[in-house]
Amino acid sequence: MRTYKKKTERGNTSKEDMEQAVNHVLNNNESERSVAKSLNICHVTLHRYVRKVQNSGHNEGPVSLSNVGYSRKPVFDENQAQKLVDYIKHASKIYFGLSPKEVRKFAYECALTYNVTVPDSWNKNKCAGEDWLTQFLKKHEDLSIRTPEATSLQRAISFNKQNVSSFFDKLASVRDKYNFNSATIWNLDETGVTTIQKVSKVLAEKGTKQVGGITSSERGVLVTVLVAVSSSGNSIPPQFIFPRKKYHDYFIRDGPPGSIGAANGSGWMTSDEFFKFMEHFVFHVRPSRENPVLLLLDNHESHLAIKTINFAKENNVIMLSFPPHCSHRLQPLDRSVYGPFKKYLSNSQAAWLRNNPGKSMTICDIPSLVRDALPQALTPINIMKGFKVSGIEPYNRDIFTDDEFLPAGVTDQPLPNAESSATSPVLQLSGSSNANSQDMSQPSTSSAHCEQVIPENDSLSPSLKKISRYRLNSIWNLPF
Repeated sequence: MRTYKKKTERGNTSKEDMEQAVNHVLNNNESERSVAKSLNICHVTLHRYVRKVQNSGHNEGPVSLSNVGYSRKPVFDENQAQKLVDYIKHASKIYFGLSPKEVRKFAYECALTYNVTVPDSWNKNKCAGEDWLTQFLKKHEDLSIRTPEATSLQRAISFNKQNVSSFFDKLASVRDKYNFNSATIWNLDETGVTTIQKVSKVLAEKGTKQVGGITSSERGVLVTVLVAVSSSGNSIPPQFIFPRKKYHDYFIRDGPPGSIGAANGSGWMTSDEFFKFMEHFVFHVRPSRENPVLLLLDNHESHLAIKTINFAKENNVIMLSFPPHCSHRLQPLDRSVYGPFKKYLSNSQAAWLRNNPGKSMTICDIPSLVRDALPQALTPINIMKGFKVSGIEPYNRDIFTDDEFLPAGVTDQPLPNAESSATSPVLQLSGSSNANSQDMSQPSTSSAHCEQVIPENDSLSPSLKKISRYRLNSIWNLPF
């Protein structure tokens, strides 16, 4: 019973007090009742422990008791429990964490494998009880129930050692070639801003079934914001892309000083809008042949237009792209700027709704809200922290631990051709056949694609099929 409360104080005597009481009786020849009264111990309990020590053949000297009080033998011993803990941790690290229900079922299967005695309720329900899981979590404080962040399969597969090592090799090559410093390494990325804010937590009456929060409308309108920052902590005014056929200057009238705008039917970034931002970028950064700049960006198709690449070459901008689906780890803006920015923006939108009751937010209100929220997130400390944790500045190719590459290991399998796999890396770079002989003095882009071989279920071994219920396609180190 999870809510049971003891009605007596029996079984609460500490081991030290009981050993002291038994020592007084056996070594000091004191009566059991007087010792029990002085130490506030039940005399019947003391008598039982005294007889237990006498039957064990104790003669003289200090008394040592193995255990005192009510104790229930655990289902798993320490070694078995630790193996189960390690397995649960490993499952969460590779993004296939076990839910509380799955842990209870898995504990029951472990108990059957270890051939240990389990309560009757385990055999009846074919899983461990909720009380066992509660006590298991209390005993192992390094475990807790967490809500995992949704991560696409493409990101889990692409963020592997091969892709990351290839990126850092290219980064080291261009850094050595051009001697970039922290002021000449830049990163740009887009983020979406909608007219519907994310509702924050509020205080309400306990037990209320549903608590509401006002938003501007049912469905929001998206405006794309493009920001560029340097590893020294500097930034340039952002660009706004509005979902309108025709752009008007009053769209960004109340936006951040120096910002620019564009418009298209979707509000998403296209090659034309990105070319305008590159002109904006060159105007503010002023790269030259003596002081070129390195621009790190993702390999979205709007960034790779021939017109844009030629413009970058002519203006001494070296463009280096991140591997596909790796920006969540390698992109500085994603690591330390856009998270706080969205939080501050939601607060600004909530304040706008309170100051304008009965009104709906439009895309023309977005720039003014960004003007208030962006400077709070776009601080030099946040910007430099993003470059540091991604290993870009200062340069650190070993910034990521092996545990961070574990999700990609779930789908790692040998290539069909053993010889080719031994001599050729899994990573293949897209581009022309003479890409390796390309002149490093010319700005270029790189796009890495990781090819993984995932076996079909029919090709799995029987032991692997046994654990397919945990949605795995690779062999785990099971705790039994």
